[in-house]
Amino acid sequence: MTNEELFEKLKKILSEDFEVDASSITPEANLVTDLDLDSIDFIDLVVKTKEFIPVKIDPEIFKSVKTVQDAVDALLPYTKS
Repeated sequence: MTNEELFEKLKKILSEDFEVDASSITPEANLVTDLDLDSIDFIDLVVKTKEFIPVKIDPEIFKSVKTVQDAVDALLPYTKS
């Protein structure tokens, strides 16, 4: 999976499941301040990625995630397993 493909999948989850306005979902968007996600949402986001990332993801990877691009960067290695 490419960086762009993963971004699009996350964008779809954020807009459909978390009701975030799709136009506000950019790589630079801050998940907390711009998209209003909280720590529980981060865990839910990891759970939602199981549809296309079949390996177990450690939710701890989100401790350093601030932006949508950070999430892509944190999850991308799991797509190559």
